[in-house]
Amino acid sequence: MTETLNAHKGLAFDALSFSQSGFEIQPRFPTPFLVAPVNEAAELKPHLSQIILAHASRMSGVARSNAGGWQSDADFADWGGPAAEVLLTAACHLATLFTAVETDDGLLEGAPAWRVNAWANINEPGDANRPHHHPAAFWSGVYWVDDGAEDEDIEVGGEFEMQDPRGVLPAFYAPRLRYAVPGGLTAGREDFFTPRAGVLVMFPSWLVHAVRPYAGTRRRISVAFNLSV
Repeated sequence: MTETLNAHKGLAFDALSFSQSGFEIQPRFPTPFLVAPVNEAAELKPHLSQIILAHASRMSGVARSNAGGWQSDADFADWGGPAAEVLLTAACHLATLFTAVETDDGLLEGAPAWRVNAWANINEPGDANRPHHHPAAFWSGVYWVDDGAEDEDIEVGGEFEMQDPRGVLPAFYAPRLRYAVPGGLTAGREDFFTPRAGVLVMFPSWLVHAVRPYAGTRRRISVAFNLSV
């Protein structure tokens, strides 16, 4: 052991440096979160709002992950009319663009025909959704028909919250330490997306998510969906 230590003392340099040209940060195990503004949102809004509010006036709704608010059964495609059809068709096309099928000959772009179930949501002030995931699906998503914000500068809460699928270990072991790399600052924590009218988001169905309490003064209207095969 002594001879080995003495041998190290004979090195011709005192410290190591790293190659700037060869250095890289390789992200591993990424979680896709698609954010897709809809160009025809202004045209969709009155059609979707009217039919969802009318359906809510006739139906009592269901209670699943929602803490307050109104949620329809997962049959929105049956009563949502042409506006629902065009929205869900666009969601399927988007999912297909970011899906591949593993075969014996390698990965093939696209996917089999999607099976869709969708439901509508209406949130009043104070309403929220508890943490949950969507079993028996591959992609899930939300489209905000009306985010409830009368002024873009006013915070109305109701953020879409995502829990880190990497688990709580970083926060549990050393809560004040952060991985100073892209995507690493929230390791072991939750991240969130602020809803915007006319925007569709899509994410893996296994991602645990929630909706923080909504604090706006108007109704917030959204459509959520699952895509399975």
